[in-house]
Amino acid sequence: MAKLKKIAVVDYGMGNLRSVSQAVQHVALGSGFEVVVTSRAEDVMAAERVVLPGQGAIADCVRELAESGMQEAVLHAAAHKPLFGVCVGMQMLLTHSDEGQPGDGGAGTAGLNLIPGEVHKFDLAGQIQPDGSRYKVPQMGWNQVYQAGADSGKNHPVWAGVPDGAYFYFVHSFYACPSDARHTAGFADYGARFTAALARDNIFATQFHPEKSADHGLALYRNFLHWNP
Repeated sequence: MAKLKKIAVVDYGMGNLRSVSQAVQHVALGSGFEVVVTSRAEDVMAAERVVLPGQGAIADCVRELAESGMQEAVLHAAAHKPLFGVCVGMQMLLTHSDEGQPGDGGAGTAGLNLIPGEVHKFDLAGQIQPDGSRYKVPQMGWNQVYQAGADSGKNHPVWAGVPDGAYFYFVHSFYACPSDARHTAGFADYGARFTAALARDNIFATQFHPEKSADHGLALYRNFLHWNP
């Protein structure tokens, strides 16, 4: 019997582990992959693919990733194998976030700098949605995501089979601004256009939650299993 390849879902105390792992396990059935939720750096180092979830305040996520001993394993994964970042797991990939740490004088939070760029807070005070209601922060609910490159047929392979403009589920007050527009793999509109998915080399990441986004979200995880960057 062939040995199953491993997908590591990184457990550093801050991710939506149950929902993420269940979604990945669902699409992995019969694929030759085994999903492991792990707080062991050696499991992440040994895995074929890695999923980095995250939720809550980015300062807490960055701190817990470092203190858990998992940061070096995640950086190794980002350099050598397919990595999927989810929600704050995506924001941490950038250089810096405006989301501050208590007592730091508003200096914000340094990210992993795997994709150059900043994370900013929505500033939607006084703006009105098309239905006449005011925009609320956080954005919480379904929104359409448009694939960068869809018009030219050069959209990212992880989008395969997902319609352009499909709806995905968001919960966030901050959004990513990559320094290089080529790293935007998808975008959405909430008061203004913002980056909803990032991609660089062997890294793909989403601000929205694929595990809460029904069939289209599962399709992204399924495509990730078979993506060969």
